[in-house]
Amino acid sequence: MSDDIARLSEALARDPASLAFIELAEALRKRGDVEVATKVALRGLERHPHLGAAHDVLARLYADAGDLERAFDEWDMVLRFTPGHAGALKGLGFVRFHQGQLAEAERWLAQAAAADPADERNLGALAYVRQQLGTAAAPDAAAPPAEARAAASGHRATGTMGARELFADILGAEKGMALLLDEHGLVMAGGHEVDGRDVGQEVGAQLDSVGEEAERAMRHLGLGAWTSIVFETEQSTVAMAPGPENSLMLVSASRATPVGFVRRMLERSLQRAGRFLGGGR
Repeated sequence: MSDDIARLSEALARDPASLAFIELAEALRKRGDVEVATKVALRGLERHPHLGAAHDVLARLYADAGDLERAFDEWDMVLRFTPGHAGALKGLGFVRFHQGQLAEAERWLAQAAAADPADERNLGALAYVRQQLGTAAAPDAAAPPAEARAAASGHRATGTMGARELFADILGAEKGMALLLDEHGLVMAGGHEVDGRDVGQEVGAQLDSVGEEAERAMRHLGLGAWTSIVFETEQSTVAMAPGPENSLMLVSASRATPVGFVRRMLERSLQRAGRFLGGGR
């Protein structure tokens, strides 16, 4: 990726009007240089203000930075220049989902599905949102297996008590957290309450690309596939691992909890997640 960034930077330096800024901004975004990538995208848009692809990159950068309103505005701009742009429609849907506006999220994701029927990630997100809204009596036939089996077995992700308390006995008296996230960062099982409010989906929204970032880092370092990550903060010990069907398993416990016990919690949660997604408990 560093070679690509160097090559694109040189191309842009030779010709400031080049469209290489789009690829450069995206490459920088994937490397995690969001601030630099945003500057590159904004400078490019000064020369090419009507280019939908450039607004799309900028929207994703704003989304990565957590500025959802600006991301929404940029994706809306993409549709003005490129009507029916599937990526923009999906982006608008995810923004509204993370803002809790499920009805509007469903509308945008449905349009994205019509524009790109082969996008299974979007179809899965659409099925999940419709389940949350209660607009689908049965799982969408095009939904990925995880969503379909979870719905068929009565587990509507965070929508039922069974799914929400799936890991309760593993946590025991530990005031920690256990979340099973799908590849979009949507909570399929588990939960986490703060002041009486379940913030599990908010946590998931911040972790929707952590698996991809871990895979990218391992490839860059030549260390093979990642199997788990454990890190300690001032208040908690957190462990994560890739789960079945591109999911992510996350558990946390207080710093007083031995790391070995947290790892064991993660292992047991992964086993439970596998049975859950397979239609059993």
